[in-house]
Amino acid sequence: MSIGLRERTLLRFPWDTYELSVFTLAVRVMRPSPHDVILGLRWQPDSPVRWEKKMASSVMEALSNELAAAAEAVGGSVVAIYGRRWMPSSGIQWRKGVIVTANHTIRREEDITVTTAGGKSSKAPLAGRDPSTDLAVLRVPEATLPLPQFTEEVKLGHLVLALGRSRGANLVASAGIIGGLSGEWQPRRDGRVDQHIRLDLELYPGFSGGPLVNAQGKVVGINTRGLARGRAVTIPVATVNRIVDELLEKGHIARPYLGLAMQPVAVPETLRAKVSSTTSGALLVVHVETSSPAEKSGIQLGDLVVEFQGKPVEDTADLQDLLSSAKVGDTVGMTVLRGGTPLTLSVKLEDRPTR
Repeated sequence: MSIGLRERTLLRFPWDTYELSVFTLAVRVMRPSPHDVILGLRWQPDSPVRWEKKMASSVMEALSNELAAAAEAVGGSVVAIYGRRWMPSSGIQWRKGVIVTANHTIRREEDITVTTAGGKSSKAPLAGRDPSTDLAVLRVPEATLPLPQFTEEVKLGHLVLALGRSRGANLVASAGIIGGLSGEWQPRRDGRVDQHIRLDLELYPGFSGGPLVNAQGKVVGINTRGLARGRAVTIPVATVNRIVDELLEKGHIARPYLGLAMQPVAVPETLRAKVSSTTSGALLVVHVETSSPAEKSGIQLGDLVVEFQGKPVEDTADLQDLLSSAKVGDTVGMTVLRGGTPLTLSVKLEDRPTR
């Protein structure tokens, strides 16, 4: 027998030829020999259809019960969040008194409330948010919600549930599979997500910010449509933990910045030769912020930035990509052309000021 979902085999047993489809799940049961004993029951050759139907029904019932138990195990930690005008979003207690949700669903800084399974509502002050990973953290000190279990183990084809809580405080679920996995990615230029988890399920309105749960009742991450052009993805546990730690400590995510406004320009071949550059462009400094790391390092209006940490930069995107791999407090080297003369300056990166 085999159990499959959209041609993906999940369980396999050594028998052949009966097929039953329920929604998108398919169950195949192969007819055993009269000598086979399955689940403590000996095969009866005079009643194959009855045996096969009973076996398929038992397997589907067991799978359904397992998913229902997973929803029940995590459901008590899921809340409805009222942080926008037209409908609530979902969230989950990540740590005691700490609710995590999707940042794009929080449209105001104050008057945010959460509603729990029992219909109880309470104020939830915003502890911090990070648009680059679409995460927001709320504080609800008086919450008496259970804490879920977490896992970083996820495999392609795993059965999963997206959980949310509706306007009526009812727990709602959407079932599917892990449809795609890849490594670290940058949904936005200054953000970093540890793993790309693409979902093959319907993430209904109001589900963003809710948890993704595996068949064992463990939370895999936070679901959102706010990172990948409307596609349903999950922010993994490792990323959520890292962002939550920093938001609780600082209220924002520390991002290194230079304090420069620049535009790409072409560099004449005679100037490129002075810095041994193989590229034809550079970045012209058109503004230097007062008291910024760039000003403190001596960068001036009109300088041509040709290298950052020894790597050529022709466009602001090149510089942003290189800057995103650095950390606040790092000292980086920048090569500039000033009046045709190459200079190498050291810049100590600082946290981007909050506006």
